[in-house]
Amino acid sequence: MFEALGRRAHADDTVRTCAFVVLWLSLLLVTYWWVADGGVQELGGWATGLTSLGRLTGLLAAVLLLAQVLLMARVPLLEAAYGQDRLARIHRLTGFTSFNLMLAHIVTITWGYAAGELVRTPATLWDLTVDYPGMLLAVAGTICLCLTVVTSIKAARRRIRYESWHLLHLYAYLGVGLALPHQLWTGQDFLSSTSRTVFWWTAWALTAAAILVFRIGMPVWRNARHRLRVTAVVREADRIVSVYVEGRRLDRLQTEAGQFFSWRFLGRPGWTRANPYSLSAAPDGRSLRITVQEAGDGSAALGGVRPGTRVLVEGPYGRLSARARTTRRIALIGAGVGITPLRALAEGLDYAPGDAVLIQRYTDHQLFRNELQALHRDRGLSLLSLPGHRRGLGSWFGPGPGELDDLQALRHWIPDIAERDVYLCGPDAWTQLVKQTLDAAGLPAERLHLETFKW
Repeated sequence: MFEALGRRAHADDTVRTCAFVVLWLSLLLVTYWWVADGGVQELGGWATGLTSLGRLTGLLAAVLLLAQVLLMARVPLLEAAYGQDRLARIHRLTGFTSFNLMLAHIVTITWGYAAGELVRTPATLWDLTVDYPGMLLAVAGTICLCLTVVTSIKAARRRIRYESWHLLHLYAYLGVGLALPHQLWTGQDFLSSTSRTVFWWTAWALTAAAILVFRIGMPVWRNARHRLRVTAVVREADRIVSVYVEGRRLDRLQTEAGQFFSWRFLGRPGWTRANPYSLSAAPDGRSLRITVQEAGDGSAALGGVRPGTRVLVEGPYGRLSARARTTRRIALIGAGVGITPLRALAEGLDYAPGDAVLIQRYTDHQLFRNELQALHRDRGLSLLSLPGHRRGLGSWFGPGPGELDDLQALRHWIPDIAERDVYLCGPDAWTQLVKQTLDAAGLPAERLHLETFKW
C-alpha cells in the first residue's frame, strides 16, 4: 500500500528545479545579449549609460513579467509541483520585482534619450509616447499594471474585499497584453537577430497559450463535461454550512482528498467571481462536498443556495494531498473551519490503524465530530480534541496541557512527530505558532504541508 510513497514528491522536486533553472537561464541569456551589444561599454557615458541601463532593466522586466503570468496560469505541472499558495508567494515577489524594473526602465531610458538632461525628460517622454509605434498601448498597459500593484500592497488589500481585489487583479493580464506591441515593434533587443526574435515570440506565444488553455479552455471543457449542480445545503454550525454537489463522470475529474476548487454558484449576486474552497470529504467519483464559514460576500451567500443551482469550478488545485506525502505515518493538525481539508485527508489517505493522528483545535463547536469518530472506529484514526479558548497569545493550545508548554505537550502526545508527514490548516496566525512548534520539534521543512488562501 505504501510502496509509492515519495515518488510524486520527488518528481515535483525535479519540476521545481527545472523551472528555477529555466528562469535563470532566460535572465542570463537576455543579459548576455545586452553585453554582446556593447551594453557594458555604453555605461562609460552618462547619456549612453542611462539608455543602456534602460535596455537591461526592460529586458529583465519582460522576462519576469512573463514568468509571473505563467506562475498563475494554472499550468498543471507547476500547480502540482508548487501548490497554489506557494506559486502565489513567488508570483508576488516576481511581480513586484518586474514592476520595479519596469519603472527603472521607463525612467532611465527616457532620461537617456533626453541626452541625460533631467529637465528635458518630460518632453522626451511625451515625444516617445506619441511618436513611437505601440507606446500609447504601453502607457495604458503600465497604468493597468500600476493599478494591480497598488491593490496588491498589504495595506491596500486589508481595505478592500477579496471579490473586489480579484476583479482588479485581472487588469494585470490587460497590462501585459498592451505592453506586447511596444516591445516587439520598437525594441531593438527583440528584433536585432533571428535567435532573439524566435526567443521572444516563443516566450510570448507559450505564455498566451498557457492562459488560453489552462485558465480558459480547461475550465470551460470540464464544466461542460461534468455539469455540476447543488444537491443539498446543510448547516453544520452557526455561520458554517456544507454544500453537496453532484455531476456527471466525476470519477474522471482526477481530484484528490485535500485539494480545493475555485467555485462559482450561478443565479446569485457576485457569481462571476470565484472563491476557493477545499473539499471537506474525500471524492468518491459521484459527489463533492465543501464546508464553508461565512466571511466575505461569496461565502456569506452560500447558506441561501438552493438545490439544483448550477455550479462552475476551476481546479482541482493544491498540494495538501497524498502527492506531497513521503512517510508512512502522518499527523493532521487543524483549527476551526481549517479542519475541512484534513477531514477529507483523514478519509482519503492510505494508512494502517494507529499510523494517523488528527489534532482538532476549536473554541465552541467541533466540526465533523460524528464523522471523525466513525473514521476512528473504522480506520484506526487517532483523535485528539483541543477545545476552549487559547491559554495565551503565544500558544496554539487550549487549557488542556496544564503546565506543559506547547513543544512538550506535542511531543507527549506524538513522540515521533519529527518522523511524520504533517498536514496543517487553520487561521494564519495560529498556523504560524504551530509551525514554530514543529520546527522546534525537529520536523524537516519538506515534511510540513500547509496551504493557505491568503490574498
